[in-house]
Amino acid sequence: MNARDPNLPLQADEASSLGQFAAQVWDEEIVPALTEYIAIPAKSPMFDADWAAHGHIESVLRNAASWVESKKVAGLKLEVIRIPDRTPVIFFEVPATKADCQDTVLLYGHLDKQPEFSGWRSDLGPWTPKYEDGKLYGRGGADDGYAIYASLTAIMALDRQGIPRPRCVGIIETCEESGSYDLPAYIDMLKERLGNVSLVVCLDSGAGDYDRLWLTTSLRGNVTGTLKVEVLTEGIHSGDNSGVAPSSFRIMRQLLDRLEDAKTGRLLPADFHCEIPTDRIAQAQTTADILGAEVYKRMPWACGADGGPVLPVTTEPLEVLLNRTWRPTLSVTGVDGMPPISNAGNVLRPFTAFKLSLRLPPLIDGNEAALKLKALLEDDAPYNAKVSFVPDGRAGAYGATGWNTPDLQPWLTKAVAEASMTHFGTEIGYIGQGGTIPLMGMLQKGFPKAQMMVCGVLGPKSNAHGPNEFLHVPYGKRLTAAVAQVMAAHP
Repeated sequence: MNARDPNLPLQADEASSLGQFAAQVWDEEIVPALTEYIAIPAKSPMFDADWAAHGHIESVLRNAASWVESKKVAGLKLEVIRIPDRTPVIFFEVPATKADCQDTVLLYGHLDKQPEFSGWRSDLGPWTPKYEDGKLYGRGGADDGYAIYASLTAIMALDRQGIPRPRCVGIIETCEESGSYDLPAYIDMLKERLGNVSLVVCLDSGAGDYDRLWLTTSLRGNVTGTLKVEVLTEGIHSGDNSGVAPSSFRIMRQLLDRLEDAKTGRLLPADFHCEIPTDRIAQAQTTADILGAEVYKRMPWACGADGGPVLPVTTEPLEVLLNRTWRPTLSVTGVDGMPPISNAGNVLRPFTAFKLSLRLPPLIDGNEAALKLKALLEDDAPYNAKVSFVPDGRAGAYGATGWNTPDLQPWLTKAVAEASMTHFGTEIGYIGQGGTIPLMGMLQKGFPKAQMMVCGVLGPKSNAHGPNEFLHVPYGKRLTAAVAQVMAAHP
């Protein structure tokens, strides 16, 4: 057991050493490991139905597990857990070095990736890693293949200096980008082994800028699925038949009009909205004051009609933040049934299919929303067309529920504030995120008294899921040290 008094606050030289150690491991080991990771197209099951046969998820999982085991952390146990017909998870545990500590810190990340997408810079690509100006480009490094490596580095940084810490366990899944529909079965299986989880560290989130530690205060839920409208069994001449057979695209427009105001983007059904807590509005205002117009100017706007950039929905920073974190929004992320323009003849198409992504406020139940969305779109179809909405995921997990963080206990409020000042030299920031991490809602139910440190490296222009995704390595180094410092402050 460590001789250092666990009740002593972290000294300046100890905190500095945490940062130095994290930076060294990142430079010497994490960046090379992530370079190899990015090169492997380990797409999530939703985007690679033959993931098991292709073996890419298995490769990244085995590489990460081997790296962890090679560190020879005292008492570390790691296993790859598999349930038939489900994606595997890595589970590791490291015993406490703090005397008489009965609590557990749970560290979370994932290794599966989004698909390629188009528009990458000519010298970049989703599976061709490139390290340039402190940024590691490629799919998945920031979202969030780095998490398992940073988590273990934070543990090693403390142990190297003999700084006591609680027991730590890690869950690294491979189904997050598909909605984590496999994860609940593993959480149920591991619940007894997880122990008394009093702090969750999730490294799958984002940052408002790269100048401070950002703590995520909320996450939106999400429903994804395919809306298909069928009117014909085959394509027919549009000159002979338009005006007789209804356009599947026109019917699609009518269906979407049930859901969204096309002029404003506001979602129409009240069931998809919730009241925004006053404390979240106040935090969003503080964040708006910090970031200002950068909350929308950072986006890669196209050139608009007058030669200037396309305009955002609103230029009021507070409203921008609330729109992307606490209000429902609809996106069409894919289309079937439409030939490319270069091959589009004068044919009335038999069907149109849209991939929909409905982001939900943090307090709306994802599964209930999925069922309500299905009924809204399918009932009373125009022209008696065949309309189907098929949510992604599995039965009972059609939609992902969002999350609103519980109030921070005084020790955590102090710890994250000190970690930000120590490793970033700036006061901490609090920000809601528009993305979804299904695990957080699950853990909130399973461990209602646990504190949540949700953070990540997805800052300005890092562009997760899109082209030119990058991991801001200097931020990753400081975040790793900050996590270590918070774990050291765990009472």
